[in-house]
Amino acid sequence: MSPPADNIEVRVSNDTAAPVTEPAPQPAAKAPKKVAAVTKPSGKAGAYDAGAIQVLEGLDPVRKRPGMYIGSTGLQGLHHLIWEVVDNAVDEAMAGYCDRITVTLLADGGCRVDDDGRGIPVDPFRSGEHKGKSAAEVVLTVLHAGGKFGGENGGYKVSGGLHGVGVSVVNALSERLIMEIDRDGKHYSQEYRGGGKPQAKMKVVGDTPKRGRTTGTSVTFWPDPAIFLAEGTDFVARTVLERLQTMAFLNKGLEMVFVDERPEREQTVTYQYKGGLIDFVKHLNASKEPLFSKVCQFEDEEEAEGMTLDIAMQWNTGYHEGIHGYANGISTTEGGMHVEGFKTALTSVLNKYGRDKNLIKEKDPNLTGDDVREGLTAIVSVKVREPQFEGQTKAKLGNVPARSFVQKATYQRLGEWLDENPTEANRIIKKGLSAAQARAAAKNARNAIRRKTALSGAGMPDKLKDCSSKNADESEIFIVEGDSAGGTAVDARDPRTQAILPIRGKILNVERARIDKMLKNNEIQALITAIGAGVGDEFDVEKARYHKVIALADADVDGSHIRTLLLTFFFRQMREMVEAGYCYIAQPPLYSTEVGKEKVYLKDEIAKDAFMRERPNHKKQFQRLKGLGEMDWEELKATTMDPETRTLLQVTVEEAAEADLITSILMGDDVATRRDFIVTNARDVQNLDF
Repeated sequence: MSPPADNIEVRVSNDTAAPVTEPAPQPAAKAPKKVAAVTKPSGKAGAYDAGAIQVLEGLDPVRKRPGMYIGSTGLQGLHHLIWEVVDNAVDEAMAGYCDRITVTLLADGGCRVDDDGRGIPVDPFRSGEHKGKSAAEVVLTVLHAGGKFGGENGGYKVSGGLHGVGVSVVNALSERLIMEIDRDGKHYSQEYRGGGKPQAKMKVVGDTPKRGRTTGTSVTFWPDPAIFLAEGTDFVARTVLERLQTMAFLNKGLEMVFVDERPEREQTVTYQYKGGLIDFVKHLNASKEPLFSKVCQFEDEEEAEGMTLDIAMQWNTGYHEGIHGYANGISTTEGGMHVEGFKTALTSVLNKYGRDKNLIKEKDPNLTGDDVREGLTAIVSVKVREPQFEGQTKAKLGNVPARSFVQKATYQRLGEWLDENPTEANRIIKKGLSAAQARAAAKNARNAIRRKTALSGAGMPDKLKDCSSKNADESEIFIVEGDSAGGTAVDARDPRTQAILPIRGKILNVERARIDKMLKNNEIQALITAIGAGVGDEFDVEKARYHKVIALADADVDGSHIRTLLLTFFFRQMREMVEAGYCYIAQPPLYSTEVGKEKVYLKDEIAKDAFMRERPNHKKQFQRLKGLGEMDWEELKATTMDPETRTLLQVTVEEAAEADLITSILMGDDVATRRDFIVTNARDVQNLDF
């Protein structure tokens, strides 16, 4: 039996912890138009026959189940609309026909994506059910229509938008969309409204305007507020900038332009990288201390299978690996065959080099994959003719030939680079040997923890107040700072499904510590033992004892710091738990006030301002609640812990490379880079605690 559903705020992004706005109520989206049933219903209540079968045609399935196509109807799904249009333009760039892509956030809330590619074909279909319609209209109104299915005979040999549902989904989920195309000296235009309904046929509205291109496509769309009820339709500039910058890195020389025309947020940013992946690796390592200044980069091609490879890598003095895979420009956050091939070759070639140069002694064991990847930042980008992704999210590449292709190319080309750069090669091997020593020390620390656990009898930390349920799906653990707040949380919990683990002060910053030092920290030991799924390379998300791990800290600066330290630990040492969506942040209120005899709790400044707009004559001084200890257990339960009334912030990772970078900036040793980051993003701050 599952607990009641929470009001869950999904934080798709890269910041490790930040306060966000109260989610709006979530009424159901407008129901799509349904085509009549195949036969008349039987009329019997609850009957399940042919009359109960409904057929959704055209774009109706998208409006009925938007989450199946864009992931969610929150901010993640909203920005996915931009990615779908941008990916089409990037496909033109990968095919060699596009040099510049511009994304403009309009003052009225719309978004326009311009490219100087060939322009979507406008000639009409001459047969079939779409006879007479322009090709562009079919692309906009029919799912799985596009130039990406024919291999050698299709419009694209290499494409990221494999499924062909991209721009049609954007059309379906927009209240208005305008398509403009320049081809053969003519400027074509067509408008759609109400979730993808054409207002007229595609038509010529003039000659190609003189605006720096002779061919190309412009898609301007306004997301439908009825679909994006959860968090609204206000695009986040930083989210768009991060994606465009990554696309510019992956497509050497491609110019990506971002323009924000919204009042008080006006800006123009251009990304273009002549060095491609070399610049990408330098960017990711900018907040770290590189082990050497050179970046190892190589390319290769497999003509028979239609595959190309581009890899760049550089080690730093840190302790965490950052290998980021891409296939046809799509981030494969779960890796896949190309990443597997790279890792296998990397371990083999470095051990061979170490043995050949007598850096690894004959009596010593080989370095493991974890040893050689410590401190490594690498980009593994492949382009394949017929990519096989796992699902529409494209999280993992399944093309088996990509593994052997990448493995063979990496072994040969990296081996050559090591021979040509002996100073750098020696540093890599020595760092791997140091990591091996730390791994042995960490193993001893783990064994010590296991011996301590075995001797203690029950095996769980003494201060853990566990729940009685053994079903991880319904079990949750609150990590609470301080024994006092922990005691209040124990009184407020549901002992059947809610566990409480008090921690003392701020845990170790694992960004600056190797795992052997980390495992000696008492608070981290307690976390690892309570969650029960191991840590680091031994972590197994299937063994997690709770499917909600909730950071519960005060709503002030110290509380934010504690949450950030916890999330850094989870991201670095239990990342699969973050990717599975098991990590949450509790949202205790920052203010309280009284309305009549009733006490009202307000989450933050935004909620307080909204309250005052609704009650401009409210005369009470708001009370600021900085500490969980200021609440009694009934208040803590009602506002923060009861699934029926609380709001949780779910922490997820969409762009792993950017998440890795921001974690390093915010939690690493480079003070100047951290200061620059804070100054640059200051105007995106929603709640600031003085």
